[in-house]
Amino acid sequence: MKAFALILAMMFVTSAPSTVYTFKLKNIDGKDFSLSKYKGKKLLIVNTASKCGFTPQYAELQKLADQYKDKVVVVGFPANNFGGQEPGTNTDVKEFCQKNFGVTFPLSEKVSVKGDDIAPIFKYLTAEPNPDFTGEIKWNFEKFLIDENGKLIHRYRSAVKPLSEEITKEL
Repeated sequence: MKAFALILAMMFVTSAPSTVYTFKLKNIDGKDFSLSKYKGKKLLIVNTASKCGFTPQYAELQKLADQYKDKVVVVGFPANNFGGQEPGTNTDVKEFCQKNFGVTFPLSEKVSVKGDDIAPIFKYLTAEPNPDFTGEIKWNFEKFLIDENGKLIHRYRSAVKPLSEEITKEL
């Protein structure tokens, strides 16, 4: 019986996600997409919202995406977890981002970044050990820097601007 339990435990451990490339995602248009197409580049994953004090960071995220396009891909994950600050539909979010900030970097469909319905990728990211901190996302525009192999290397709170030296020195 102990051997069976050990085998089951090993199966669970080996089936746990090891990189961000293992998650099934949908883009803002509802189409399947995978972060694995960005292997070899860093990723900056950001939970976003359209009606937040940090919303102007969309402009810096786009500038970062343009300026460092050979090194990093920015991916936005709209979420309505904090103060109802992302109330619109996926279409509303996409139009808002394009009209107000010229966003061309990839956006996922709206997801939940905390709570019982947390998206699996954010459950993974908030549990992964890293040199910064782990645990629940506190607000919109937290950033997760992923290395070229799909592993979390740094996490930044909302107030850290996308073009800050804190982030750009890692690119």
